[in-house]
Amino acid sequence: MEIQKVGEFGLIDRLTKDIKPQNISTKYGVGDDCAVLHYPESEVLVTTDMLMEGVHFDLTYIDLQHLGYKSAMVNISDIFAMNGTPRQMTVSMALSKRFSVEDMEMFYGGLRMACDKWGVDIVGGDTTSSYTGLAISITCIGEALKEDIVYRNGAKETDLICVSGDLGAAYMGLQLLEREKAVFYQMVDEAKKKGKPAPDFQPDFAGKEYLLQRQLKTEARGDIIQKLHEAGIRPTAMMDISDGLSSELMHICKQSHVGCRIFEKQIPIDYQTAVMAEELNMNVTTCALNGGEDYELLFTVPIGDHEKIQDMDDIKMIGHITKESLGQILVTRDDQEFELKAQGWNPLT
Repeated sequence: MEIQKVGEFGLIDRLTKDIKPQNISTKYGVGDDCAVLHYPESEVLVTTDMLMEGVHFDLTYIDLQHLGYKSAMVNISDIFAMNGTPRQMTVSMALSKRFSVEDMEMFYGGLRMACDKWGVDIVGGDTTSSYTGLAISITCIGEALKEDIVYRNGAKETDLICVSGDLGAAYMGLQLLEREKAVFYQMVDEAKKKGKPAPDFQPDFAGKEYLLQRQLKTEARGDIIQKLHEAGIRPTAMMDISDGLSSELMHICKQSHVGCRIFEKQIPIDYQTAVMAEELNMNVTTCALNGGEDYELLFTVPIGDHEKIQDMDDIKMIGHITKESLGQILVTRDDQEFELKAQGWNPLT
């Protein structure tokens, strides 16, 4: 069905008609000029992300349901990175005529799947037309007690540097998808030159399923926030890893006025990531440091929490905070020292 047949408000009604608020802070959601929220005893956290077709995603290899899921999760991740709880979300989209009502239902299906996982209410947004491609703008609203909020500027000398999960897999997943896309277009071009129809094409993803999952089905690490809370650990500084470990760590150091020392051998890397990097003749540590889109948590904790952190699953200590004058250092496997550089993804280049 063409979107113009139902119109803007018809589309919004179709996508949101059965949304029921889950949070007591949601007083009124979709259906009026504004949502009404009420936070009597906690601080309000607000984060916004914009995703542009051709810049942040490629519809050649991500379907709209996965795109909806990822769009929600990258915003939810920012709330967790402040040690908060996500509560509400607004969703705005600019659409071209090539998208149908059913396409948008797929997008919202993925979006709502992510929101349902973490109990987030969709409370509003906007839709408009686009002459270029699909544009998505999402705002996520959360809450946290004032004393629980973790900023980037709280790291202290001797603090331990920790990361959740593993790094570099999302970037390797992107490289895999780009490689298979290039192969497909090459086959299409060759067929055109010979006057033949486009060939059937089956991408070679065998043994690389984890890499695809990390790129296409982003997960916000609210489970890590819950583990830290249950263990009585409050990070001193925290970020999610969206643009690459090195970039994020340098943000923490700059805002906390400290240095750092991390160890290559401690950086968690999945086996499939290492194999793919070798296959593409890329340095796997460079991929883990600079790849981005892992959406794992990077955080610092007091050295006194060493034993608690050491016993926690899916968290790895990769180094420690030092004096600002000592700089930001990576110690390699053969004990050489290099200054960290922010080589992560820059959306404005």
